[in-house]
Amino acid sequence: MTSVLTPRHLRALLPPVSLALLLAAIFIIQPRAMSFMGLNLMLNLALPIAFATIAQLFIIAVNDIDLSIGSFVSFTACIGATLLNDTPLLGVAALAGCVLVYALVGALIHWRNLPSIVVTLGMSFVWLGAAVLLLPSPGGSAPAWLQALVKLRTPFIPFALIASGILAIVMHLFLMRSAFGAVLRGAGGNPQAIARAGWSLLRVKMIMYALAGLFGVLSGLALVGLTTSADANIALRYTLLSIAGVILGGGEFTGGRVSPIGAVLGALTLTLAGSLLAFLRISPDWQIGAQGAILILVLALRALVNRAERRAA
Repeated sequence: MTSVLTPRHLRALLPPVSLALLLAAIFIIQPRAMSFMGLNLMLNLALPIAFATIAQLFIIAVNDIDLSIGSFVSFTACIGATLLNDTPLLGVAALAGCVLVYALVGALIHWRNLPSIVVTLGMSFVWLGAAVLLLPSPGGSAPAWLQALVKLRTPFIPFALIASGILAIVMHLFLMRSAFGAVLRGAGGNPQAIARAGWSLLRVKMIMYALAGLFGVLSGLALVGLTTSADANIALRYTLLSIAGVILGGGEFTGGRVSPIGAVLGALTLTLAGSLLAFLRISPDWQIGAQGAILILVLALRALVNRAERRAA
């Protein structure tokens, strides 16, 4: 008689179980936080982090990695707080241009067979410099309609949780359940088979990078809508958070193995980890290290499950 819980099932359960354990720890330490108002405050920045994590997921799905997503989100937030508010048409054109540049970066990486880690690291300085030129000091103002949208008050369940859930389901249906999504993932899992089937790997990579740029723009707009103003350094930490969210959610750096639902759960877990560390009265200087320790613990469990999965195969 075979076990009901196979290693593959355990791998899929790790992201929700990690989130549930984190919520349980918060409830034990600070029971008043587990209320509508408490969850709303703790998950305030969950949506922009989830958008950035999905952006990173598209890049990792084609066996690349994006070290520029944090500075890119900062730049789009600066556009949202300046051009989009003062001259909306110019702001929309600038954001569309950002997505186009992302697609061209993907084309360059594929065409010249360049390491994505080097190209995107260079682009991170480009985006950061552009953000500083656009907004030399913190300021600007998000459009009123954007603030109203991301600060929408929903009954019973915080809006950030609802929006993150919708994001996870839509991305799962698109990337994991559709024929086109299978082709996009196949460019990372088996590029030779995709090429033999008549698909252009260059076009696929451009699409994946363009999608990453689109969700980076959504992350920047959601962030500036929540904070109401912007700063050139406002989202630099999103680079590591997005990578950690994808890996925490079951993604792999190679093979095109990703999980949109797991990635969003990973983003929520990392968002709540900051609240847990604050409740534990851990100094902000040590919180990044503590978040890294939590991530290492979860990845260690992942490694055990992966080993069991290989043995079962």
